[in-house]
Amino acid sequence: MPSDKDIILYPIISEKTVRLKEENKYVFKVDWEANSSEVGKAIEEKFKTKVVKVNLIKMPGKKKRLGRYTGKTPRWKKAIITLKPGEKIKELENI
Repeated sequence: MPSDKDIILYPIISEKTVRLKEENKYVFKVDWEANSSEVGKAIEEKFKTKVVKVNLIKMPGKKKRLGRYTGKTPRWKKAIITLKPGEKIKELENI
């Protein structure tokens, strides 16, 4: 089991995730071993907010090629966090 600091790796910022902020949803890259309850607790402790729902998505690695050499990017896990209405993560609001 990963520690609380290792569960949340970093927020994912894209056009889609900025639109999701209007629905009170935030997107993070999280540790591969973490489950929904661990991610929810880590978000609540780190950002002092109330989490309503956690959706985890396992993202497969992509095939990459450089000349005749082929490889694969590592797999990773994405968490979509839904906060209680009226709650916000202040650190991510300026983005």
